Amino acid sequence: MQRIQIDKDIRPLSEFRANVASFINRVRTTKRPLVITQRGKSAAVILDVSEYEALIGKIELLQDIQMGEAQIDDGKGVNQSEARKRVLESVNG
Repeated sequence: MQRIQIDKDIRPLSEFRANVASFINRVRTTKRPLVITQRGKSAAVILDVSEYEALIGKIELLQDIQMGEAQIDDGKGVNQSEARKRVLESVNG
């Protein structure tokens, strides 16, 4: 995901409402998020769908890594040879 450009990517709700199509097109083209403000405070973020999906994928991967680390800390990990043996047994039936 591209980084936000503060001077271009933070807009008030009233401006967004008046120019919805052009703002959505810009988000799709630039791949940068758009922050919408309401009464001077951030209220929402508009993201390109592919950028959103990539972000969710990264979060899921990080959650899997954290879960794996927690399992290792709890003594539930196995060494490489044991993992290989279990995988081969499940594949070969």
